[in-house]
Amino acid sequence: MKAYPQFYVRNIPIYGDLILSPMDGYSDLPFRLICRELGSAMSYTEFVNVDELSASKRHDTRAWKKLDYDCSEHPTMVYQIYGHDVDRLVEMGLRVVEEGQPDILDINMGCYVKSISERGAGSGMLRCPDRIASVFGRLTRVLPIPVTGKIRLGWDDGNRNYLEVAKTLEDNGASLIAVHGRTRAQAYKGEADWDAIAEIKAAVKVPVLGNGDVINAADIGRIKAHTGCDGVMIGRGAIGNPWIFSRKDREQVTFEEKAGLMRRHLALNLEFYGPVQGLILFRKHAARYIRGLPGEEQLRIPLLTATTVEEFEDLLNDSSKTTLLTAEIAL
Repeated sequence: MKAYPQFYVRNIPIYGDLILSPMDGYSDLPFRLICRELGSAMSYTEFVNVDELSASKRHDTRAWKKLDYDCSEHPTMVYQIYGHDVDRLVEMGLRVVEEGQPDILDINMGCYVKSISERGAGSGMLRCPDRIASVFGRLTRVLPIPVTGKIRLGWDDGNRNYLEVAKTLEDNGASLIAVHGRTRAQAYKGEADWDAIAEIKAAVKVPVLGNGDVINAADIGRIKAHTGCDGVMIGRGAIGNPWIFSRKDREQVTFEEKAGLMRRHLALNLEFYGPVQGLILFRKHAARYIRGLPGEEQLRIPLLTATTVEEFEDLLNDSSKTTLLTAEIAL
């Protein structure tokens, strides 16, 4: 942890400039804890549909479980919600803050998935700055905690209204803006537009997080120098390499460190999800932890089809597999 805050989200000091991005299916409690241990300065949940939350009681559904957190994630615990209806967003924003007591509430305006965005939620909100103004204006008036937003550059290349949206957010009380440097239409195609992130940073006074195409440690310095952003939000670059929050690339991490972290991550998954679901949901992480290593192909299928924790452990402990994985790696 840094000795001094890198920036503030309203009155909350943020001790670090690297943050795990909210990713559906990945930014759950186990992975957030792993990333925080390695240097992620804030804890964003996966995005949660307010319609699913409103239809059930706390802890009754997977939607509410996404909002579970560990006390160590305070004082930078961020709930991220999304929806298309202003009244429902405000209603559920109030409810999740009251029942869950996060430190910050974030509104997702970046999800590009068709079933979400074309209903007016996620990046679909970018087409309606007036709706954004209403949601943030109402939430920031009634909530005791900071309200923030994560955006893209616009709906498509013909509607890159990111400066209008950023100013709308700031004018209506947003305490931080995270920016993915692509439009909704791009999804993850093409290069992230860091120039646009720099424009937003220059146009607003609240902190700005830059997001997009940060794959290795060198990219962190590059995006900060290019955009002047206050912090860097890392998504896909952290899957299989949470060490990036310690500014390390995979090549700098020994197999022993990888194996140790895999065991730690699996243990957290089993504790959070239970023995069956915990192992199943860990497989996608295991595939990324071993990606690119010598012997990956020999280990991948057995690892991803392991049905018990014991079988998984045997594979990691197998000296022949370890030899295959560590051979020819420059440590």
